[in-house]
Amino acid sequence: MTLHLCQAGYEAFLIKELGGAVEKSGPGWVLGPDGTGELCFAHLSLKAPVTVEGKSLNALAGAMADYFTASTKDERFEGPWPFCVESSGEPGLSRRAKTAAEECFARVKGRMSRVAKLAVHGRPGPGPARGFFAYLPTFDRAWVARDAVAGGQRRMADDPQAPSRSYLKVEEAYGLIGREPAAGETVADLGAAPGGWSYSAAKRGALVVAVDNGPLKGGALHPGITHKAEDAFKFAPEAPVDWLFCDMVEDPDRIADLLGSWLDRGWCRRFVVNLKFGRHDPLRVLSRAEALRGKCSLLRARHLFHDREELTLVGERAPGA
Repeated sequence: MTLHLCQAGYEAFLIKELGGAVEKSGPGWVLGPDGTGELCFAHLSLKAPVTVEGKSLNALAGAMADYFTASTKDERFEGPWPFCVESSGEPGLSRRAKTAAEECFARVKGRMSRVAKLAVHGRPGPGPARGFFAYLPTFDRAWVARDAVAGGQRRMADDPQAPSRSYLKVEEAYGLIGREPAAGETVADLGAAPGGWSYSAAKRGALVVAVDNGPLKGGALHPGITHKAEDAFKFAPEAPVDWLFCDMVEDPDRIADLLGSWLDRGWCRRFVVNLKFGRHDPLRVLSRAEALRGKCSLLRARHLFHDREELTLVGERAPGA
């Protein structure tokens, strides 16, 4: 079995993505099969988790450390490895998880100082990883594992100059595609207002065309941003752009068609696009997104840490698509 972690409140969608056959679930987690391919709603999946218990904080941290040291008895560490401890959203549990992580790591450091120096605290980047992973569903119990698959979701730091919360979504999305807009690159931001995504690109030195009939605000009033008060669905760039951004509150099929049209015409090299599922079945929306895979050399669909009722697509256009 695999322990899949997700954003609290979206467990039902993850269960459906896993095919419905799960062992049990709780706020922010589902214990079930591996799933096929990359999962959209899973933030972190712990492979073959083992349950450890401890009535006191010291006992729980000790059990976690004992598991790690026993499982690494014949293993060599030659490079960085992730040390990641998380918890459910039960009141007060995140503080206990943080303290348990500190106590556990102190024990590991005392027993394996060279290995501990190579630890990287927090979630790893997208893909499989081997290290130490623990999840506390309650105050006296934890699931622990050595192997996990990360979806790439993570909490981002806010920027007081950003004109909207949506800024956090595109900042998080860069980690999925493995790069971000660079100085001198061009960006078309469709449905840009009030300008959070445009600001994110412009502060990195990119040249942005922000397309929206609504006004830009705050940090989006930037010399690197050109505002065009036009219909985003009718906009055509003067030349192909490096990045297409799109975060519009529109029917997801219409947005998927728009992205497909940009890819077919060769109007963008890379993209970050949100599909709002709202009252739509998110698995059907996900399937609609997957239909674009043939046009892309890279396509990832995720329910991000900062997403609500939406999916974020990132990708690169396939040469000659």
